[in-house]
Amino acid sequence: MAAKALSFDVGDYVVYPKHGVGRVIELQSQEIAGAKLELYVLRFEKERMTLRVPTNKAESVGMRKLSSSVTLREALDTLKGKPKVKRTMWSRRAQEYEAKINSGDLVSIAEVVRDLFRADDQPEQSYSERQIFEAATSRLARELAAMEETDEPRAQEKILDILREAAAVHAK
Repeated sequence: MAAKALSFDVGDYVVYPKHGVGRVIELQSQEIAGAKLELYVLRFEKERMTLRVPTNKAESVGMRKLSSSVTLREALDTLKGKPKVKRTMWSRRAQEYEAKINSGDLVSIAEVVRDLFRADDQPEQSYSERQIFEAATSRLARELAAMEETDEPRAQEKILDILREAAAVHAK
């Protein structure tokens, strides 16, 4: 078997692009179709889901360690920026937002959160906008919580505080 480029230990928090932050709970060896396979067993508490990822596929599926503090700072700074509202059809924008969320890239997820945030004095969001906003915010909050060793509601409140502050600045 080739040397593993990525290695995660039991107990490590990892980011799986399609599902967000999970924790390595076990390293397993299984024999499938006569081939011995090493697997990371990931647990996603929020979804109550367990996922097995072959160790040799971890990199190709985009599994990664938690972001660096530099990337986190960049993502939080992104939230402070002025929202970019594209004038394309909602279905196309929704696809772009979903792609950014599923990329697992923290800064891209922060862009979605920033662009879909609505301050109290702004018009209501549509149901689908709200769904995507909540998915992106939750994904960002889970990684923030894991990095700052806090819980998701606190991390979410921190994100919303940054967004409210930025909205007040941009409204002037």
